[in-house]
Amino acid sequence: MGILLKIFLEPLPLYILLLCCLMNICQGLTADGQALVNFRTSIISSDGVLGQWRPEDPDPCGWKGVTCDSKTMRVISLNVSNHKLKGPISPDIGRLDQLKFLELHYNNFYGAIPPELGNCTELQGLFLQNNYLSGFIPTGLGNLSKLQILDISSNSLDGSIPTSVGQLRNLVNLNVSSNFLAGPIPTDGVLSQFGSNSFVGNSNLCGKQINKLCKNDVGNQQPAGSQNVKRNSGRLLISASATVGALLLVALMCFWGCFLYKKLGKNDAQGIAKDVSGGASIVMFHGDLPYSSKDIIKKLETLNEEHIIGAGGFGTVYKLAMDDGNVFALKRIVKLNEGFDRFFERELAILGSIKHKYLVNLRGYCNSPTSKLLLYDYLPGGSLDEALHEKAEQLDWDACLNIIMGAAKGLAYLHHDCSPRIIHRDIKASNILLDGNLEARVSDFGLAKLLEDEESHITTIVAGTFGYLAPEYMQSGRATEKTDVYSFGVLMLEVISRKRPTDASFIEKGLNIVGWLNHLITEDRQHEIINGNCEGVEAETLNALLSVATQCVSLSPEDRPTMHKVVKTLESEVMTPCPSDFYDSASD
Repeated sequence: MGILLKIFLEPLPLYILLLCCLMNICQGLTADGQALVNFRTSIISSDGVLGQWRPEDPDPCGWKGVTCDSKTMRVISLNVSNHKLKGPISPDIGRLDQLKFLELHYNNFYGAIPPELGNCTELQGLFLQNNYLSGFIPTGLGNLSKLQILDISSNSLDGSIPTSVGQLRNLVNLNVSSNFLAGPIPTDGVLSQFGSNSFVGNSNLCGKQINKLCKNDVGNQQPAGSQNVKRNSGRLLISASATVGALLLVALMCFWGCFLYKKLGKNDAQGIAKDVSGGASIVMFHGDLPYSSKDIIKKLETLNEEHIIGAGGFGTVYKLAMDDGNVFALKRIVKLNEGFDRFFERELAILGSIKHKYLVNLRGYCNSPTSKLLLYDYLPGGSLDEALHEKAEQLDWDACLNIIMGAAKGLAYLHHDCSPRIIHRDIKASNILLDGNLEARVSDFGLAKLLEDEESHITTIVAGTFGYLAPEYMQSGRATEKTDVYSFGVLMLEVISRKRPTDASFIEKGLNIVGWLNHLITEDRQHEIINGNCEGVEAETLNALLSVATQCVSLSPEDRPTMHKVVKTLESEVMTPCPSDFYDSASD
C-alpha cells in the first residue's frame, strides 16, 4: 500500500508545477497588457502590426507601437497610426491611466470615441484624426488636464463642441476640422484662444472664432447630433455612392458638350459672379491658407472668360490668383437637383481628407445656391496629355519614367491605402497633372467610385474616356480596381509610343492602341510600339516597361496585376539602375 501511494504521489509535484506555470501565464500579463489585448480583440482587420502582441508575454513593453516607463513598466505611449486598423476603439483604452500619448490616426476606426478616455488623466497628446469616428465628442475629455494636443479632425463626428474642452488649460493645439459638428463654438476657457483653422470644414458651426454669427433663436441652435448620430461609415459609403451617380450624369453630359466650353465660357464666368453674390459660403479642408471667406469670394467675383484654363469632366476650370501670389485651380460644378447638396458635401468631406504626394490636393469649396466651386492646388506643368502631344520636347525618357512612377503610386494609394478605397474610373493623360518639376499628380476624383472592403457595384452609366476603358467595363458598367489598372496600362502605352490611344493610324485599321499592341505581339514585333527617340535608355528598362503595360491591358481582369504589384515591379525593374550604370559611375 505504501509503495502504491509513493508511486501515486511522486508525479504530483510535476502537475503542480505545470499548473502553476499555466496560472502564471494567465495571470502574468500586466493590467496594461490585458487592456491592450482587449483593444486588439476589437480590431476587425489591419496590416498585421498587432501580430506581435502575444498574451503570454509578461508585459506589453516589447510590443510594436507600445512604449513603457523604464521604472514602473506602465504603458505611456501607444502609436499604431497608419496601419489600416479597422473596428471600434475599445473602451479598455481608458484603463491605461498612465498613458501620455495615444496615436491612432490615419486608420479605419469607426463608432464613438470611448468616454473612458477621460480616465487617462496623464494624456498629453491625443491623435484620432483621419478615421471614421461618429457620434458626440465626449464631455469627459475635459478631465484630461495635462492635454496639450487634441486632434480629432477628418472624422464623422456630430453634435456640439462640449464646453468642458475649454477646461483644458494646457491645450496649445486643437483641431476638430472636417467633421459634422454643429451649433455655437463655446468661448469658455481656452476655446476662445483658437482661430478658424481649428474648426474649418464644419459648415453648421458658428461663433466668433470663425467669424460666423449664431442665430438668436436658441431653438435653432441646438446641436444636430440627435439627427446625425446615425451617421457612420456605412452611411458614408451610401451617400458617397449616391453622389457618384449624380456626378456620373454630369460627366456624361459634359462628355458630349465640353468642346463648347470656350463658346460658353463667358456665360459660365458670369454664372460664378451670380453664384457668389447670391449668398455663398466657403468650406476649407486644410487650415494652412491665410485667407478669409471674404478674400476668396472677392476674388471669385473677378473671374471671367480670360481665366478659363480648361474643361474637366464636370464643367469649366479657372485659374484663380490671390493677391499674395498663390495660385489655385477652380472647378465649377452646376447643381443638379435639390438633393445635390446633401450628397455632394459628404463626397467632398471624403475627398478633402485624402492627402498624398501624388494626388492633387482639394483645398476646399465654395457652396452657392446654384453651383459648387471646388478649389484645388494649381499645377503649373499642365497635363501629361499636353506635355506628350503638344510640347513633347520638354519630356525626356527620365521624365516620362518618373511621371509613370508617380501616377502609379497615386493610383495605388487610392486602391489600397485610403479608406474607403477609391476607384478612379477615368485614368487618362489629361487627368495626370504635372507640377513645376514635372512630378505627377493624379487628379479629378469627381468620377471616383468609393468602395469599402471587397464590394463593387454596378451603375447604369459608364464613365471614362473612349480608348482607356477596359472591355468588360464597357460591356457591363461594372467598375473594379482592375478596370483602373487597364486604363493605367493604356496610359503607359501612350507614354511609350507618344501616340494617343485612338490615334488616326489605329482607327484606320479598326484598332486602338491596345489592339495595335496585340497585333504586333502576334507577329513578334511588339517593340515597334516604343517611340524611336529613346537613345541612352537601357534595353532592359524598355522591356520591363513594355512587359508591365502588356500585363495591365490583358483582356482578362484576373491576369492584370494590382497597382501595388505594378509599383513594386516598376521600382525593382524599371527605376532601379542597371549594373552598367554602376560601372559607368565607378569609372567616372
